[in-house]
Amino acid sequence: QVQLVESGGGLVQAGGSLRLSCAVSGSIFSVNDMAWYRQAPGNQRELVAGITSSGNTNYADSVKGRFTISRDNAKNMMYLQMNSLKVEDTAVYYCNADVVRLSRIAYRYWGQGTQVTVSS
Repeated sequence: QVQLVESGGGLVQAGGSLRLSCAVSGSIFSVNDMAWYRQAPGNQRELVAGITSSGNTNYADSVKGRFTISRDNAKNMMYLQMNSLKVEDTAVYYCNADVVRLSRIAYRYWGQGTQVTVSS
C-alpha cells in the first residue's frame, strides 16, 4: 500500500505565500518523477510543476518565477513553495508520484488534494 498525503494548504491574501508538502509512505522501493497538479472549479486538472528523481524541474508558464518545486529523496517528500500568490492560483492542489513498489513494479499515485484559496 502506498499513500500520498498533502499538507500546507489554506487561505492567504493575494501577494502572500504558502508552502505545500507531500509525503509518500508505504511499501516503497523508490520514487521516480513527482509533480504538483491543480484543479480549479469548472476547470481541468493541470500540471503546475514537476521534478525528476535527479532534481530536474519544469513549471507551467503561469507559475514560473513565483513557485519553486523541490524534494527530499531521503524522506520521500516533495514541496511546493508558492510566492506572490494570485487569486487565479485558487484551486485544489494534488501531489502525483511515480512510485516503484517493493515488487519493483511502478505505479502512479495521487494524493487526496489540499485546498489553496487566495483572496483579493
